[in-house]
Amino acid sequence: MVDESGNFDSHLAAAAGQDLGLLAELRACFVDSLTQHVDLLGRARCDANWIMAALRLKGLGATFHSSELIDLAGEAVDGAPGDPVVLRKLGRFRDQFTTSH
Repeated sequence: MVDESGNFDSHLAAAAGQDLGLLAELRACFVDSLTQHVDLLGRARCDANWIMAALRLKGLGATFHSSELIDLAGEAVDGAPGDPVVLRKLGRFRDQFTTSH
C-alpha cells in the first residue's frame, strides 16, 4: 500500500491552518469515522448494507483526498458482502493511520 500520510496531512494542514488543536481534532474525527465505517462494512451481510457502507468509506476518502481509501472502497462496492480480502486491506489501511498518528 502507498503511504498516504503526506497527502492526508497536507490536506488537514490546509483546512486547519495554524490551529494545532483543530488539526488534532480533524485527524481524530477522520480516524474515528474510518474505524466506524470499516466496522459497519465488516458487519454488513446484504448487498444494500455493504454498498452503503462502502460508499460512505468512498465519501470519507474523497473528503480527505485519500486516493487509496477511494480505491479500496471502490473494490468493496464491486465486491460481495463480507469479502475478506477487501476487509483485510481496509483494516491494514485503518491501522496505518491509527498507529502512525
